[in-house]
Amino acid sequence: MDIGEIVSDAIKYPSSDWGKVLILGVICIASILIVPIFLVMGYTFRIIKATLAGVDELPEFDEIGDMFVDGLKIFVVGIIYSIPLMIVYGIMYFIGMGMMTTASYMDYTAVSSAAFGLMTILYIVIAIVGFIVSLFELMAIANMAYYDGELGAAFRFSEILEHISRIGWGKYIITLIVIWILAAIGYFIGSLTMIILIGIILLPLVILPYILMFMYRAVALLVASSLEGEVAE
Repeated sequence: MDIGEIVSDAIKYPSSDWGKVLILGVICIASILIVPIFLVMGYTFRIIKATLAGVDELPEFDEIGDMFVDGLKIFVVGIIYSIPLMIVYGIMYFIGMGMMTTASYMDYTAVSSAAFGLMTILYIVIAIVGFIVSLFELMAIANMAYYDGELGAAFRFSEILEHISRIGWGKYIITLIVIWILAAIGYFIGSLTMIILIGIILLPLVILPYILMFMYRAVALLVASSLEGEVAE
């Protein structure tokens, strides 16, 4: 599938069953209690699994226990993959604090200007590292889905790289950027509706779950194209 086909399919995907969109929306709202957020993660994981299995319908909200466990697995994967970001942020914090301390003994204006420049560079580094990490993390989650929730599959980097190579690095990166931009636009438009009372309900109940379903369906379709290449071989 090309990028246009993936995006088109993913946009139409949630509208195949608005009832399930609303159910996911209710769980999103309930996520202020923290525990339900793992069900949201588990359901998005279920979308990936269903798509890789060739199922075009939205998955059911059954076997809640399994869905919760899948959500926990995604949370664990996210924490582990975020370690590089934590390291970079830690470096940024300590360097920044060190320069601010130095500024109290030297020319404050000169040192604070240097600190601002350094912080800007480090924020750019964080953005770049975050983007690279997200490329691998999404494919890691997809590989875990391919192996029916096996946690270790999220850390088989040779397989993850192989999937991305089959898709093509250029296509993979461009498609993800398109997905993120469309999701951001959707969320921005949804946020604007909050200026009226009904928007406060629409954003978490309909728009947010719709965006989640769109994003993970698109990612899964992208991964499925790499698996098709695997079968062809």
